[in-house]
Amino acid sequence: MTNTYEFEAPLWQWTAQQSVWMFVTLPENVTDEIDDAQAGPRAGFGSVKVRVRVGATTWETSIFPSQEMGGFILPVKKAVRLAEKLDEGTVGRFELVTLT
Repeated sequence: MTNTYEFEAPLWQWTAQQSVWMFVTLPENVTDEIDDAQAGPRAGFGSVKVRVRVGATTWETSIFPSQEMGGFILPVKKAVRLAEKLDEGTVGRFELVTLT
């Protein structure tokens, strides 16, 4: 079952093992709706497959639940950040479609 969500969120940085990753945290209401719609077993780490659009860029990835951030987190890869001129603290407008 696919559902579409639109939201704005700022990018934030997570550093681990000499790697830098950028994420956005999905709003609480979007997280709650996805949780409700995705009842049952999920892929590794509780992930949900999604298609995402920000600006003119679309890609497929997964979102992951994060207790620390209080919701699902969405990784935003470097190619997307460069194409859309997104950096840490920048607020992006995202369209997210669940694929499972």
